[in-house]
Amino acid sequence: MNKDQIFDFFSRLAEANPAPVTELEYGNAYQLLVAVTLSAQATDVGVNKATRALFREVETPQQMVDLGEDALKQHIKTIGLFNTKAKNVIALSAILVRDFGGEVPQDRDTLTTLPGVGRKTANVVLNTAFGQETFAVDTHIFRVGNRTGLAPGKTVLAVEDKLEKRVPHPFRRDAHHWLILHGRYVCKARKPECWRCIVSDLCRFKPKTPEPGSVAKAA
Repeated sequence: MNKDQIFDFFSRLAEANPAPVTELEYGNAYQLLVAVTLSAQATDVGVNKATRALFREVETPQQMVDLGEDALKQHIKTIGLFNTKAKNVIALSAILVRDFGGEVPQDRDTLTTLPGVGRKTANVVLNTAFGQETFAVDTHIFRVGNRTGLAPGKTVLAVEDKLEKRVPHPFRRDAHHWLILHGRYVCKARKPECWRCIVSDLCRFKPKTPEPGSVAKAA
């Protein structure tokens, strides 16, 4: 895509959804950090089911430390890799209490030193909790970036770098949400729903997926 096409691409997504938000449920920056950490290799729906009761009981890192690893496991046992995730959440919570006064750091380098917090998790927290213009590349954004031609790259970091360079103002703040939602509900992994995609004419993916029951046009 060229610059004009990219601007048009995000303009359409913004018009369709002017105020996109994460589908993870949380009440503060700390709870968001925990939720995103738990969401690795899990769905937002599954994480939300597990954290609703947890977050009624735990709002701060100290409360999580007081809860303890065993009790945390009981809350999140329906989430994949819950043993490792519980250990990481308790460890990162203890570090936040010990080194940061219970506050979530607002820079990526510091966040990624916390147990279980990778670059993607840090980018989500910085963007969603603190309004920073970061691009958290998950499987959906990696697929959309490559499939559409918006930000092609062989690695997650390569796609992130392309987005960093190509996404224009005023779309940088919310770009990552639009792309995740587009990948989750329209530009799906197995069969993109091109017939109802509002940016299909800008997308390089071919052949376009026809509407179910219709006859595909000859290339």
